[in-house]
Amino acid sequence: MKAKKKFGQNFLKDRHYLNKIVEAMPNTQNLTVEIGPGLGDLTEKLLEKRRVTAIEIDKDLCEVLKQKFPDLNLLCGDVLEFWKKGSLAEENYDLIANLPYYIATNIILKALKDKNAKNILVLIQKEVADKFSAKVGERNYSALAILAQSVAEVKKLFDIPPGAFVPAPKVTSSVILFEKFNETYDEEFAKFLKIAFANPRKTLNKNLSATGLKLQDFGLDPKLRPHQVDGSTFFQLFSALKERSKNGNNKK
Repeated sequence: MKAKKKFGQNFLKDRHYLNKIVEAMPNTQNLTVEIGPGLGDLTEKLLEKRRVTAIEIDKDLCEVLKQKFPDLNLLCGDVLEFWKKGSLAEENYDLIANLPYYIATNIILKALKDKNAKNILVLIQKEVADKFSAKVGERNYSALAILAQSVAEVKKLFDIPPGAFVPAPKVTSSVILFEKFNETYDEEFAKFLKIAFANPRKTLNKNLSATGLKLQDFGLDPKLRPHQVDGSTFFQLFSALKERSKNGNNKK
């Protein structure tokens, strides 16, 4: 079967990297949910060791997978539609996926928000992996990194070259693991971070001016830019803003 551009399909065929991905999965008894099994190369290896539920949007590939794995619990449809109904599983699960670049960030955020998702191992564009795994002070450090690292230990494991895929993408890919220590992230904290990083080149004080927060009130340098502030400090600022709003509402 030929890959379909509308689904962003690039099938990983290199057995060396398929084995490395399976070996990188945390050793748990959780159900494994695979998003976008494609032709089933990774699925086949997962089924040797795990209980697997696979979700595939491509109807043609669904027919191939049904014939290849008659006992596989296969859901055909858009994973985002399944998420609208709640969690992807009614039990704890580990997510694994080779994600199309255009939807990777959205899928990861959905999984981080899903309280039943415990570990998330995904193959994504290297540039996106760098953003999620970035540390304070680094060029790629952003709201994405802070939000992800507020609920999970984030480990960028290894890169995969374009030649390992059919068809070969134009960019390098990376495998990244999120081991969650919190069930889900705070939606309000996510909105606060979006404001804080609205203009990364401006000072954090400037970005937060509409909230009334001032870094100097917290003993911080007012010239700091967003990428120079660590996640715990952002959460301190967010908590102060929540408390201020709470007290303000109580006075009315």
